[in-house]
Amino acid sequence: PTLLIVLALTAGCDYGRMKEDEAIQTHETVLPEMPGRSIPREGGIEVLRQADSRDLRNPLPDSLQVVERGRERYGFYCRQCHGPKLDGRGTVGQSFAPLPTNLLDPKVQQRGDGEIFKRISLGIKRHPPLWYTVSEEDRWAIIRYLRRASSHHPG
Repeated sequence: PTLLIVLALTAGCDYGRMKEDEAIQTHETVLPEMPGRSIPREGGIEVLRQADSRDLRNPLPDSLQVVERGRERYGFYCRQCHGPKLDGRGTVGQSFAPLPTNLLDPKVQQRGDGEIFKRISLGIKRHPPLWYTVSEEDRWAIIRYLRRASSHHPG
């Protein structure tokens, strides 16, 4: 009786044809080799993670054009939390406890550009990492803007 049940259950299956089915053999498909430069094999964000922030220098000039770009990008990416006055009192930031950092605070302004860049890029505490959202050049421009803004708001 067991043999009859097995035969009945397998009568409708064509195992030979199933083995040739594409869905069954996808693991056997040989993928073309990727060009060497399509997937980074070294560098990337890991370089920044391992870098000493004291060695990071802002590559952008301290010009009005760069500062204006930083002001604009700050408005896109930072203002909602850190506020229009950079004081940590943005509309979204009000829902956080503790409030976002006051970017004009002397403790923040005493940090080097590299340390601020690293914090913006990799995130710190509740601050999200922005390396994959905000371009490297925009992050440096935002720092130029923060420096210029702080010189107009003596603490």
